[in-house]
Amino acid sequence: MSTFANLTLIAISSMLVNNFVMAKFMGCCPFLGVSGKIKTATGMGVAVTFVMAMASVFTWMVQTWLLAPLGLDYLRTIAFILVIAALVQFVEMIIQKFSPALYDSLGVYLPLITTNCAVLGVAILNIENNYTLLQSLTNGLFGGLGFLLAIVLMAGIRERLENANIPQALRGFPITLIAAGLMAIAFLGFSGMIK
Repeated sequence: MSTFANLTLIAISSMLVNNFVMAKFMGCCPFLGVSGKIKTATGMGVAVTFVMAMASVFTWMVQTWLLAPLGLDYLRTIAFILVIAALVQFVEMIIQKFSPALYDSLGVYLPLITTNCAVLGVAILNIENNYTLLQSLTNGLFGGLGFLLAIVLMAGIRERLENANIPQALRGFPITLIAAGLMAIAFLGFSGMIK
């Protein structure tokens, strides 16, 4: 299989077929917490996409050039979390400087990208799947774009639900969970695309 075909399969797989939120159920905290408005959801999705792509590159380098040669594979999780935390701090400073309103609206969820299991999950999956640097970047970038797609779709649904006639018992978080479940079922439609 050619390199381009392989990268295309990784991209489609990580964005649609094995979407971190809809298929693997990773990153549900910011997905449910920040998907109230499309603008906020887009900001969070872009931040997570950037962190996932960069974390994929830097964690691959740390694993390949530092941990594996020194026989320190058992430190992988700690090292990866440190790399992710540094990237999140960088993103947080940029958002605070260039978009204070978005920074305020993301609130506690922005620093929580550090503990977002989707970001750590993509970094670990890259190593477990023996991806090259380019494959890791592709997996991280399109995994983040899959997160962006899922959170923006959810925000659109939640904005529409605000004006819907919903029974009192289902208003708020219950209808959000129902919508998220239905979205996950819809994403299952992609499951036969790649084997």
